[in-house]
Amino acid sequence: MTVYEFAKGLILEAGINVKKIMKQDIEIETKSNPNDLVTNVDKATEKYIFDNVMQTYPEHLVIGEEGHGHNLKDESGVVWVIDPIDGTLNFVHQKENFAISIGVFNDGKPYAGFVFDVMNDVLYHAKVGEGAYENGNLLPCIESSPLNTSVIGLNPNWLTKPRLEEMFKPIVEESRSVRAYGSAALEIICVATGKLGGYITPRLQPWDFAGGLIILQEVGGIGTDLMGNALSIYEPSSIVMANPQLHAELLEFHFQKNNEIIEALQQRLKNNK
Repeated sequence: MTVYEFAKGLILEAGINVKKIMKQDIEIETKSNPNDLVTNVDKATEKYIFDNVMQTYPEHLVIGEEGHGHNLKDESGVVWVIDPIDGTLNFVHQKENFAISIGVFNDGKPYAGFVFDVMNDVLYHAKVGEGAYENGNLLPCIESSPLNTSVIGLNPNWLTKPRLEEMFKPIVEESRSVRAYGSAALEIICVATGKLGGYITPRLQPWDFAGGLIILQEVGGIGTDLMGNALSIYEPSSIVMANPQLHAELLEFHFQKNNEIIEALQQRLKNNK
């Protein structure tokens, strides 16, 4: 069994476990602020995936949202980047619209990505060079679109921050519309499936985007930070995920002229990671 096949089976098993635990009482804690939640399900799911990876591949390394590998810097070997529940607020309040996300990297290079929409029982998965799939169906390459005909994924909370509002408001005004789904992994999948033209956020952790980024790249999408730099699985980053035409337009006409704002943002990310 390959690592890809093992990971595919593991994320599906983890989803089954999530549904079982959800029938019991969900224990909720806060992390950095009252809206940054973690539940016993997040912790149990990460432990389940971590334990299974270690039992099968003890030489592999794991970075997980709930504590594993946060100080990891070594790119050699195989690294798993795990978000056990992406969209915890949705999980707590809606009991849907959340996902399990896994990105697997080999010597710092993408190997395979997985995003499991648990409640809809849909697994998005990709092995680099072999295309991306929705369950067993091959996803087509995404079509390009300009900003004025694109729907953008953007959390409206960022528009309440003065300098970010200055940068993001023109994008909102020029786009066809803006949506917020509450799960970064699923919003990246919406870009990969053409439901969104792009997804933008000034701050995202590696476990939020690692799985979706690989899937997006396999259908011809582009994912970078707001300055066009490659993303790292070891650092939080600003994010723009989009079809090629939209990605180029956003960088050229919106983000490049806001370098000062973005550089200050990136510095804060490094200081507060």
